[in-house]
Amino acid sequence: MRQLVILFIVSSLLLLTLSRGLLTAWQWRRVSSAGGLLPVFKGGLRIDAHQIAICVGVPAMLAPWLGHMPWAVAITGWWMMLCWMLFVLLELSTPQFIIEYDTRPNKLYVEYLRHPNEVFGMLWKGYKGLLIGAALALAAFALLGHVLFGNGVPDRPLPWWQASLMSVAALAISFIAIRGTLSHRPINPSTVAYCGDSMLNTLPLNSFYNVCYAIYSMKNERSAADVYGGMDTDEMLAVVCEQAGIAPAQPKSTLHQQTATARRAEPLNIVLIVQESLGAQYVGALGGANLTPCFDALAKIGWNFTRAYATGTRSVRGLEAVSAGFPPTISDAVLRLPGAQSNFFTLAQLLTQRDYRSRFIYGGEAHFDNMKSFFLGNGFTELHDRPTFKNPKFVGTWGVSDEDMFDRLHDLLSAPPDQPTLTLAFSVSNHSPWEYPEGRIEPVGDPATVENTVRYADWALGRFFEQARQSDYWKDTVFLVVADHDSRVGGASLVPLRHFHIPALILGADIAPRRDERLISQIDLAPTLLSVAGIDALHPMIGHDLTGAGGGRAMMQYGENYGYLKHDQLLVLEPHKAARQFRYSAPDKYEPTVLDTTLAHEALAHALWPSWAYQEGAYSLPRTPARNAAQAAT
Repeated sequence: MRQLVILFIVSSLLLLTLSRGLLTAWQWRRVSSAGGLLPVFKGGLRIDAHQIAICVGVPAMLAPWLGHMPWAVAITGWWMMLCWMLFVLLELSTPQFIIEYDTRPNKLYVEYLRHPNEVFGMLWKGYKGLLIGAALALAAFALLGHVLFGNGVPDRPLPWWQASLMSVAALAISFIAIRGTLSHRPINPSTVAYCGDSMLNTLPLNSFYNVCYAIYSMKNERSAADVYGGMDTDEMLAVVCEQAGIAPAQPKSTLHQQTATARRAEPLNIVLIVQESLGAQYVGALGGANLTPCFDALAKIGWNFTRAYATGTRSVRGLEAVSAGFPPTISDAVLRLPGAQSNFFTLAQLLTQRDYRSRFIYGGEAHFDNMKSFFLGNGFTELHDRPTFKNPKFVGTWGVSDEDMFDRLHDLLSAPPDQPTLTLAFSVSNHSPWEYPEGRIEPVGDPATVENTVRYADWALGRFFEQARQSDYWKDTVFLVVADHDSRVGGASLVPLRHFHIPALILGADIAPRRDERLISQIDLAPTLLSVAGIDALHPMIGHDLTGAGGGRAMMQYGENYGYLKHDQLLVLEPHKAARQFRYSAPDKYEPTVLDTTLAHEALAHALWPSWAYQEGAYSLPRTPARNAAQAAT
């Protein structure tokens, strides 16, 4: 048994070091410009020792007492084979995960496992050869693991005093390795972070550790104050309200009255079209790769925001910003948080009080990312997802095609109820494994690429607006077209702003053509739409109404890092570290500057406020007597 412990320690260190070495060689250009090998392997040794000690600490302490018993040796062997295979599985998954997300496997790895049909369907269709190769490699490592740990030999029994000394030594060594430091804070990923490249800071980690730490960190209601530092609540609210330009209607709140700049006899219908993974890098009208001729043409007839920034890198993050005007947090997106599944502000919650009918259209399964629960619990009354589409033109891994989704949207708008409507339509086609119906576009090169799905998604968008502009509902409807986030966000920076740049366009009704070059955030769009639609409203959103003055700042969450961009100054908050400031110039230039303490204070307030608002239940509308009675009845 003692031999198994030693063998596991040596073989695991070799495995993890070899994997780290191969990843470092692969990313050598970035590694060499950020400090070279030493910080990667020095930090890696500490993390690997921590992880291995967790796996072998108990067997090492028990080996002096039980190592001579065959059943204990057998159990230890099986346990070590399990740990070995988990190490292998996660390291084999790492290269493709880095390609997709520019980081080691993290909590996304776990979250996607909750949706095996969609995820494994995507993997099989898009990465069949890779899966087969990984399965063969797993089989080979499983055989190696059996050879290493499956034939343990019982130890010679030890006198009690020797067993006691060895157990105490094993306990001490395991404790030191697991804690990883003699300082007051145990080892964590920030301990081995060493540069401004977020992906490189994950190289000293091993992927099993990173996933385990992500699971540990998925205590959903994480407090931003615990990560970035605290601030007095009244002071935080004062800063946030001042920057939002609002006068709160009640204490300890951002609830305020917004008066629409457009005066209308009847409010407009509102349609939010959220485009999957459509970063500015693809959009010709934004200086991108000229893959979106339909969007570019629409940009000439609508209100085109050329410097709009997403709040995050996941669909749920974009959806919370667009539908609820909610800023990003260190925690999970509110769509997935238990405390936001009812009585949480959304445009639908507000407009239901104005006799609007609110609808959500999605080509996939609405249970994905908890969308169904969140939207139905917060004002949306109709849900149209994959099971509701009869005889769709095309069905891919993630659901029906964008043209099917837009056909449903057109049908609903063409048969309006006797009340105004809010419709949130979320596309799916522009997502790996890049599936779309044949005959719509002329693919360039391999059909299954992000470039070709962008072309298809743009074709479907253009086809819908050709119909919409000729329809009766056009004059009564304001449309927002906005991306949820960019695809494959990454880069050698703490917050890669280039990949947060997204298209945002308002058109329809009487919207005049306009090219707006103000810096804006996704959270500014919902208040702006209320004003355009002619709706005076009491709400808690801190975004700017862009029909007047406003803009000039954006906020975004990139993993553990929080970015606050104001004009050309980027303030970055990192866990348990001092704030850093950069002068940013597009497309991807960062110049370190002296920290502006006022800006740092402002950024911290905006990082803290959404967590506080969620935890205090402060992001909702006042309860009406009818709502109070209904709540009491339940």
